[in-house]
Amino acid sequence: MNRAPMVMVGTVLGLGGVMMFHSTPAKLSLNTVAPTTTGGHTNSTSTTIATSGVRSAVGSSVNYYYGTLSVKVTANGSNVTNVSIAALNDGGNGYSAMIDSQSIPQLEQQALSAQSANIQGVSGASYTSQGFAQSLQSALTQLGI
Repeated sequence: MNRAPMVMVGTVLGLGGVMMFHSTPAKLSLNTVAPTTTGGHTNSTSTTIATSGVRSAVGSSVNYYYGTLSVKVTANGSNVTNVSIAALNDGGNGYSAMIDSQSIPQLEQQALSAQSANIQGVSGASYTSQGFAQSLQSALTQLGI
């Protein structure tokens, strides 16, 4: 039995299917939430934020492709003392939840070590790392750090 004609037809059909496939790039957007501060104040008429004492802020909610997340930062003066997740919604995606559970503790530790949003991120968790860094920067800006 000669398989060459079947292989050729299969190849042409497969190539045609790939050529007709049109993907759309992921759309990442920065969704903001109202800033939360403790120990200082922010409002629409003042941008002054106390830079002494213990205070915290929640960064903007960031769409990181698999869902949304926001980061909470606690600081004492200009020293970041704690970084944690304020909100996380991965839409019930089990794979994303697994990646988040492994990468977020590393990202929190990187932020504490760097004392800034200049973190390396976690290999294999690019979207989560990018969203984390964006929300982290938002919280740090609110705190004046």
